[in-house]
Amino acid sequence: MIFDFKSKSEKGIHIYELMGELIDKDQSTALMAEIDAAVAKGENKILLDLASLKYINSSGLNIFINILTKARKASGDVAICCVNKKINELLVITKLNSVFNVSSSTEEAMAILNK
Repeated sequence: MIFDFKSKSEKGIHIYELMGELIDKDQSTALMAEIDAAVAKGENKILLDLASLKYINSSGLNIFINILTKARKASGDVAICCVNKKINELLVITKLNSVFNVSSSTEEAMAILNK
């Protein structure tokens, strides 16, 4: 399954719905370009909705870390929501669940980013 994403902006937060499998850095070129453009405009609150993301590996986790780094350098933050069991286990094993704001719903994640 290939990787794809949809994006929208709501209440000052850029929401990226990730879909498929994120297993290669080259798959994220368009996503990273869009995030770079948003952060360059000062839009530094990013929500990654993983409801439709089926699988991620270490390369995918690295992409998440790059997104977090870009947002925080611009005084923003990243929240992750709607994580499936397999991906959540990976976040726990790598302890990235303590680095990212992880929530069960989009609404909860948006509330975290709007604090």
